[in-house]
Amino acid sequence: MHLTRLALTDFRSYAAAELALGPGVSTLLGANGQGKTNVVEAAGYVSTLGSHRVGTDAPLVRRGAERAILRAAITSAERDSLVEIEINPGRANRARVNRVAVPRPRQVLGVLRTVLFAPEDLALVKGDPDQRRRYLDELLVARAPRFAGVRSDYERVVRQRTALLKSARARTGSRGFGRARPSGPDAAGDPLGDEAASPAGMGLAGALDAWDEHLAVKGAELLAGRLVLTAALRPLLTRSYAAVSGDDVAATITYRQRGSARSEATAGEAADRDEPPAGDPPADRAQLAQGLREALARSRPDELERGVCLVGPHRDDLDLGIGELPSRGYASHGESWSMALALRLSGFELLRADGDDPVLLLDDVFAELDTGRRDRLASLVAGAEQVLVTAAVPEDVPAALQGTRFSVADGAVTHAG
Repeated sequence: MHLTRLALTDFRSYAAAELALGPGVSTLLGANGQGKTNVVEAAGYVSTLGSHRVGTDAPLVRRGAERAILRAAITSAERDSLVEIEINPGRANRARVNRVAVPRPRQVLGVLRTVLFAPEDLALVKGDPDQRRRYLDELLVARAPRFAGVRSDYERVVRQRTALLKSARARTGSRGFGRARPSGPDAAGDPLGDEAASPAGMGLAGALDAWDEHLAVKGAELLAGRLVLTAALRPLLTRSYAAVSGDDVAATITYRQRGSARSEATAGEAADRDEPPAGDPPADRAQLAQGLREALARSRPDELERGVCLVGPHRDDLDLGIGELPSRGYASHGESWSMALALRLSGFELLRADGDDPVLLLDDVFAELDTGRRDRLASLVAGAEQVLVTAAVPEDVPAALQGTRFSVADGAVTHAG
């Protein structure tokens, strides 16, 4: 798979820009602040419908413009495709495939698959759990685009359930909640009884029970996908870490399901020994759904007191380890970079095994690496079908990644040989 053309209209700093691309390595060279990253960000957006730099669409539209438009022509083993995306901050985005409008933009997911390496990747190791969850979910959607709908449905459930918890907390004020869940929705002293009815006419306890079930079912589907993905990544991560670091030390990855009695106990025992837990939860959807139901029942008093949803895949994390120690808090800067690169390389190898090579996007990564890691990474990715590299100076690009060059300056991208 490779991009043959990428066109940007009113995207970030570009009023208009267009690149003709081919297989192999293409390097965008230019001083910092000239817009190199904007180009790979655009390619990544076509692939994931999101930016690796910001969480909302508004910053992606050029100042003074109402919308941004991205067009990407893609060639794969199966077909040639044209994807067009109209980014409308504050309104629904629109998308077309081969000039035919699709009902939902997420229906373009899977047409272009990319793996992005960027300086922000260090947050995969050192950052908060949401960074690692996003890594898993984007890779999950790249492998099976239907999970975009699963993820969207689950996030809607969490929003609705959280709103209900906040409503219950506001209605009960400072009276507090008992530590044990009442046996029925109208039990004496239950702050979610009929005295605080939901807009639909259902007692808040009954409404919360209904949303608990939605969360258990939708959450189990997302959780099962993540667990299968984590298991598939595990051997790839071990190999990739050794390849990029040059060290004979095992790298590990384990899924931690927060709120599960089993996983929390396992994680607690491992933390006492300063090591990641030994194994993932089982990936059976029915079993996972039942585990979520039980965890929700245990957590309801705490959730009512705090007005937040404390159980579900939106609270989970990945435990990353190097040797006998967890990466977070123990890994050196170089080890953290090796782990971040290994995560991206593992994702690339997994997508490659599914079919076409994904397009590799290397955004100013080599300037962050020492010579050894720089050269090893270059040799590992040089054989990909298409690689887009950004760099401030030619010397930052390893010899193994020589190819077509573009110059980026003054809002324009020009072919440089």
